[in-house]
Amino acid sequence: MLALTSQAAADSARPPAHLARLGIDFRAELQPIDGFGFSMAFQRADLLHGARGLGPAKQREVLDLLLSKEKGAGLSILRLGIGSSTDRVYDHMPTILPTDPGGPDATPEYVWDGWDGGQVWLAKEAKAYGVKRFYADAWSAPAFMKTNGSENDGGELLPAWRQAYANYLVKYAKFYQREGIGITDLGFTNEPDWTATYASMRFTPQQAVDFLKVLGPTVRTSGLKTELVCCDAAGWDRQVAFTEAIEADPEADKAVRTITGHRYSGATTVPQPTGKHVWMSEWSPDGTTWNENWDDGSGYDGLTVAADIQNTLTVGNANAYVYWTGASLGATRGLIQLADPGDDYRVSKRYWALAAFSRFIRPGAVRVPVTNADPALSVTAFRNTDGRRVIEILNTATTEKSAEFTLRGGHDRQPDAYVTDGTRSITPADVVSTRGTTLTTRLAPRALTTIVLD
Repeated sequence: MLALTSQAAADSARPPAHLARLGIDFRAELQPIDGFGFSMAFQRADLLHGARGLGPAKQREVLDLLLSKEKGAGLSILRLGIGSSTDRVYDHMPTILPTDPGGPDATPEYVWDGWDGGQVWLAKEAKAYGVKRFYADAWSAPAFMKTNGSENDGGELLPAWRQAYANYLVKYAKFYQREGIGITDLGFTNEPDWTATYASMRFTPQQAVDFLKVLGPTVRTSGLKTELVCCDAAGWDRQVAFTEAIEADPEADKAVRTITGHRYSGATTVPQPTGKHVWMSEWSPDGTTWNENWDDGSGYDGLTVAADIQNTLTVGNANAYVYWTGASLGATRGLIQLADPGDDYRVSKRYWALAAFSRFIRPGAVRVPVTNADPALSVTAFRNTDGRRVIEILNTATTEKSAEFTLRGGHDRQPDAYVTDGTRSITPADVVSTRGTTLTTRLAPRALTTIVLD
């Protein structure tokens, strides 16, 4: 009888068979994290400032949602659009060089309105919230510098205008410097592998390299503390050819600090072939209607975004994740929908998916290794510069799961846990416990669980 009782006790102490066992080594380091970001280019910053009726109180609420580390997502990278004259939806972004000066060697007459489609105001607000990375990117050169004579419909940069275009980009950064905003990251092309009916310009990998040999020295002698990024290809897989071309050319390689790529052509399947920092610099899921859902199978819900962030950080080894649009109107794929017109807004679950990462994983954090044998669980872990450690667990199963983590790198008091799913949005939850170096947690089905350890 005694033996039976001892066996029963042993069985009760043993973790259940369905318990997933994982390991996290907080002492090790994978890639550093530069931050999470968003863009409000093409007059969207002006919309946030009230162009369609959003009042000051609501403006502040949306700014808090996007930029506050305490109340919102604490996004830390702002991507600015460098002037282009037409957009697929919203009017235009003012250009700083509206007319042909008479040739590539003529003295240009730059124009600056101090507003830049609302982006100057937004950049100043972002700086006040603590944002330090301001990433400016051009969709197109001015029309007269291009083979097709238009800022739209692709076209290429005329070789004779390379130096003038480099000067134009530097001038834009200097205008922002005059406004008190340092452009930390500067790009000369957006989706050079794709022709759009709105502002767009084509570059081959070799053409991008040739222009970098002009732009790099121009920025270095400008006095700006600005680094170059390249090349924001429309597909992560397509960016590989641009990355390889840069790596193969010593002068272009010297000019570029950060490799940037979008992922519209498909999910990230490979890391970029470089030792530089790499940013996923633009993406939002497809869709033709505004979507606030967490998990509806549409492919543009919150769970889709959470899964994409996990995949981009692990498979792509990305150092930053920049969502396309923070807030916009109508059938936007953005994080927040502004009333059109009116003094109101709505928040999507896409927003909460991104915020669950950006609020807790701060610039300067490092991703750390995770050992995970459960294919239903997508797990990433990070160590912040202040010592806080963060575990992000996306349970893709339709049933609740339990997981036990062996932690390397310190003992812990009771950690904090937050759940994001169909009914919760970074909501505190009593689902985690620690004992020594073992952490055990219950994971809601089809949910993102964020665990923060001091």
